[in-house]
Amino acid sequence: MRQLLDRLNGPLHLLLALAAAWLLLSSPWIGMYDRMPEEPDWVTLAHVVAGFLCLPLGLAYAAAVGQGGRWREYFPYLGGDMGGVGRDIAGIFRGRLPTVEGGGLLPMIEGLVLLALLVSALTGVAWLLVPGTETAVALREAHIAASRGFAVLMLLHLAGVALHLLDFVRA
Repeated sequence: MRQLLDRLNGPLHLLLALAAAWLLLSSPWIGMYDRMPEEPDWVTLAHVVAGFLCLPLGLAYAAAVGQGGRWREYFPYLGGDMGGVGRDIAGIFRGRLPTVEGGGLLPMIEGLVLLALLVSALTGVAWLLVPGTETAVALREAHIAASRGFAVLMLLHLAGVALHLLDFVRA
């Protein structure tokens, strides 16, 4: 099982990145409040389908990156080891890039991106399961908040990746 998850890590990351990009880019054009429209337009329908797919893909990716104790890199606060994050933050103030591995700032941001994606997917699915109710409206608000958090964390993740690519090219 471990070898399968290792092989799926890259493709899952790519699929989630593409789905997330579509979801974020299409979100301003979604026409839903407390239920799915009777005849949804293609943007709304594609958004819902991609969002539904993010739940099993996100769970599979979480299993892939969290196996064998590697979850400590992405969620160092769960293991009580924030030393790497602290060193990375202190290093930023000294003009050094954060590390990509070892439970530092960038892997923690990647873990938070994954959690925000899963919360966004869960609230989106739950929103559709209780159409026309006050709970649907509350879940819509939770979905929007989780999605905005996801967008901010995704931007931080992309900034970290871009800085490391620039550093790699300069070296």
